[in-house]
Amino acid sequence: MDPDLYLYVERARARELRAEAARHRATACPRPAPGPRPWRARLGWALVETGLRLVHTGTPPRHATDH
Repeated sequence: MDPDLYLYVERARARELRAEAARHRATACPRPAPGPRPWRARLGWALVETGLRLVHTGTPPRHATDH
């Protein structure tokens, strides 16, 4: 038995998926016009940055059992 036989199956599946994606792209609706999204992206990244700063305070959390 050929040890690379699984590659044949994987390549065949990849071809099927590419063909399915091409069919989907051909029948999909066109992309909507870009709206006022830049502020949403900036706000989202600002929230992520704030959350990361809160998580990375440098001091370990105190547990209820520590006195």
